[in-house]
Amino acid sequence: MAGTTRGFLGRRRERDPRLPPGQYDARDEWPVLNAEATPRLSTDRWTFTVEGLVERELTWTWDEIRALPPSRYEGDIHCVTTWSKFGMRFDGVSVDTLLDAAGVLPTATHVIGVAHTGYTTNLPLADVTGGKAWVVWDVDGQPLTREHGGPARLLVPHLYFWKSAKWVSGLRLLDHDEQGFWERNGYHDRGDPWTEQRYQGD
Repeated sequence: MAGTTRGFLGRRRERDPRLPPGQYDARDEWPVLNAEATPRLSTDRWTFTVEGLVERELTWTWDEIRALPPSRYEGDIHCVTTWSKFGMRFDGVSVDTLLDAAGVLPTATHVIGVAHTGYTTNLPLADVTGGKAWVVWDVDGQPLTREHGGPARLLVPHLYFWKSAKWVSGLRLLDHDEQGFWERNGYHDRGDPWTEQRYQGD
């Protein structure tokens, strides 16, 4: 029997090192996945509140939060439904700026991201501080659309994207972990894409 040639087998395609395990490159697509109906939020009535274990509860209006020092994230995002999107650019304000203004108490260990729809998601405080999280309103130079969480959403890009709450209305600081919507329904409490923390028990 004749030997198999290299050309017949072809070359094995190299996996993009930016892809976490189990993910694929969505390229030009940005899938829309919602747990609830897409709301219509007027920026005239939109607010963002930091509350809970802080020195002072603070609420910003749309104009007030956009007047804070701007911050940008450039990089990748990853959804638990297995798509990833490379080279995104989001503009908004760093969560560090918001928490510094409110003054985080030493007893705080976790935050709950809260949306105007009532959606919640839980995060360790360490995952939204130190330049790891933002409240964003522009993506790739354009206003964030309603379908993708506009007028503003939480952005925690190093975790699966359900942690980046759409239509965000605030952060509540706690001294304990408290599951949010998807976490109560079987998703992992933290959601690290690189260790495939998709579901409880992973």
